[in-house]
Amino acid sequence: MLADMTKNMVKPKNILLKLKEHNDKNVTTIRQMYTAKITCQRSLKGPRIEMQHLMYLLERDMYIHWHVMNDEVVCDIFWTHLDAVKLLNAFNIVFFMDTSYKTNRYRLPLLDIVGVTCTGLTFSIAFAYMEAECEKNFMWALETFRDLFPRHDELPKVIVTDKDLALMNALKMCFLIHIIVVPISY
Repeated sequence: MLADMTKNMVKPKNILLKLKEHNDKNVTTIRQMYTAKITCQRSLKGPRIEMQHLMYLLERDMYIHWHVMNDEVVCDIFWTHLDAVKLLNAFNIVFFMDTSYKTNRYRLPLLDIVGVTCTGLTFSIAFAYMEAECEKNFMWALETFRDLFPRHDELPKVIVTDKDLALMNALKMCFLIHIIVVPISY
């Protein structure tokens, strides 16, 4: 039961509540739940290291992915799903791009690219872990993103992002666009 709920991304506190519902004499603690969850995740990963496991999951779930290596170490990785590429080509006018700042375990920047449908709904297109928030890393990710478009006359018309200079410079070079900075007030 623990393994199934862990695979389905159920939080340990909810797993513990479910266990206690099934057996009111259960004395399992939350600490034991976290330990069991980690053990379960390690058994799913097997002998693979994290990057090998990520590549395994991307291939298993049929994601399209590219990576850059430096001295046999993966520096940047870009991935998307085929369904996201279909949406990208159907709704290719407005895109949002932003980087989360070192909020993951490895403290790497994560570039998130989001599209907008004609009804105003958003959808995730692609993600890229990058070694650094440098122009060259953004250029690689943006060139990879640009290659998802089958025709280069159907490139994005509007790209919304924050004032990250490295990203803005990479956008100028990659998409040959003019950048307009609009102040936003809250």
